Formats: sequence, C-alpha cells, structure tokens
Amino acid sequence: MNTKLKMAVVGAGTWGENHVQIYLAHPFAEVVAVCDANYDKARTLGERYGIAKVYGDYREMLKDSGCDAVAIVTPDFAHADIACAAAAAGKHMLIEKPLATRREDVLRMLEAIEKSGVRAMVDLHNRWSPPYNAAHAAVERGEIGEVYSAYMRLNDIKWVATDLLPWAASSSILWFLGSHSLDTLRWFFQDEVRRVYSVSRSGLLRSMGVDTVDEYLTTLEFKNGGIAQMENGWITPNGNPNVNDMKMNLTGTKGMIAIDTSNHNMIQMYTEQKTVVPDVIVQNHIFGRPKGFAFESIRGFVDCMLDGSPFPVSVRDAANTSLAILAIMRSAETRTPVEVEY
Repeated sequence: MNTKLKMAVVGAGTWGENHVQIYLAHPFAEVVAVCDANYDKARTLGERYGIAKVYGDYREMLKDSGCDAVAIVTPDFAHADIACAAAAAGKHMLIEKPLATRREDVLRMLEAIEKSGVRAMVDLHNRWSPPYNAAHAAVERGEIGEVYSAYMRLNDIKWVATDLLPWAASSSILWFLGSHSLDTLRWFFQDEVRRVYSVSRSGLLRSMGVDTVDEYLTTLEFKNGGIAQMENGWITPNGNPNVNDMKMNLTGTKGMIAIDTSNHNMIQMYTEQKTVVPDVIVQNHIFGRPKGFAFESIRGFVDCMLDGSPFPVSVRDAANTSLAILAIMRSAETRTPVEVEY
C-alpha cells in the first residue's frame, strides 16, 4: 500500500503521546496534527515528535489538518462534542473508552456516526489481552460449554485517582475500569445486560481530596440468563506490585476458566528499598517501539482502516457498555435493582 492513514490526535496528555508514538511506528500511518485545549501542551508534543500542525481548537483542526481519522484521547466526559464534529466533517475516529458518560451523549454520538457513514471504534483494549483473548477463543470452540456465570475484579491503586488523573473527581472508576470489565463480560457472554444491582462505598478518596466513589460491587443479569459479579475500585494500596488488581473466573456448563493478570513471575527486580515488577504485557517498549496489548488495539484500528475489516469493538458494543454502566450508577445511588435502557 502506497498511501498512509493520516491521523490527528486530540488530547496531548500521557495517553495521547502513546497514540502519537504508535502511529509514528506504524508503517502505514502518520500523524499530521495534534490538538489540545491547552495549546502549550499540544505545541510541546508536536515539537517533541516533529508534528508541524498544532491546534488549540479541534474544530479548526478538523477543517485545516487534512487528516483522514481522529484519535479522541481527552477525558472521558469530553468525547461527545469532538466525535460529533468529526463525524460531521467526514473523519473516521478511534475514541478512547468509554464512548461517553451521559445517555444523551451516547445517543447523539451513535446518530452522528451512523448518519455520516464514517468508521469508528472505541478502544476497549482488553479484547486484545493475550490471556483474555485465549480464553475467549476457548469459549468460541465450546470447550467449557455454555457460559453460565462469571466473576470479574478490576481495581486500581489509589495513585491513579490521586495523582495520575487530574480529572478523577469528574469521572468514576466505573468509567475508567468498569468499562473494560463490562465490555469483557459482554464479549464472553455474547449477550447484553438486562438488569443490574450495585452497591458502592465512598469516603476514603474524599478524605484524600478526590471527590469520587471508592468502589462498586455489582451483580449483572444477562438477557439469556447468565449472571456475573463485577468489582471495581481504586483504593488498592499503592504498594501493590501492579497498578491493576485483575482477576476473572468464568464458569461454563462443561468447564471453567480462571485468569489472574494482577501479577506475573516473568521478571521481578529487587533493591534494598523496593520490589519492582516491570510491565511487560500491557504497555511497554522494545527497542524503543511501543508494544503490549494496550498499544495493539490502537495499531489494530489502523490495520482495520487499511484493510476494511470489521473492528473487534463496534460503536454499538461501546454504547451498550456505557448505557449499562449508567444503570449501575443509578442502582448504586438508589440501592435497588435497575433495568438497563438501550
């Protein structure tokens, strides 16, 4: 192929920089523009990677940059306006998870994308995780029979809410990690959630200056009868060897699959002061090039755009995940079961 996919990146934070690195490393992609509401951040990122076109307004970028597709790498509550504008401009898009955090935003994004005919994917990257992908393939082969029930735990250490995300108080662990959990469960059950019942607890992070819910415990009932328990929190101690605390048990009518990606014994490093478990699975660099499954999903967007194959995560997948999470939040607030409205 002689042409390259021309990418523009909106959001010049840490993950936006990862997007830039991945597109620059892809043989059939290039970064033609970066944009951030904080123009200085965008300019700094552009200078670091030799990107000439830098913007402080995504609308100007859509008109002027000549991009084919847009990576929307802003805080989760700021996706909708950018996505709708990109669709109206005829730009394909990769949207960081979740699709959106309000029902009205989910619906107008779906309408804008479907009306425009552009291609769009949401970066729910756990489908690219080697153990989860291998487990899904086993389920597809019928090795554990019908998926009957599941338990999924995906938590973060406190540092994520207190230091990593300056906008944590405007979001939720359900958006930050619960979207991955729920998408993974929907993928395994090949079904939509019918009803949820959730309880939550708050106070620890608020005492540390971050006004957000600490954790959620949620029961999910799927339309075809499957049941699952989902745990999401961001109050794991900072001394945990891994930022994530992630486990899954999947029970079928003929077998079971157990996954623990919280830690690994492939490499550990010790000094007199600390133990370090380097991330060699999720996001890492080999000979200076971005590797790991959290990066593979972004590369996968480019690949699917170039060969025309379906995205492993559809926009409708992401929309239904967001709508179910909104029901979980309502359930936790009311302490009652809530039907999911699609």
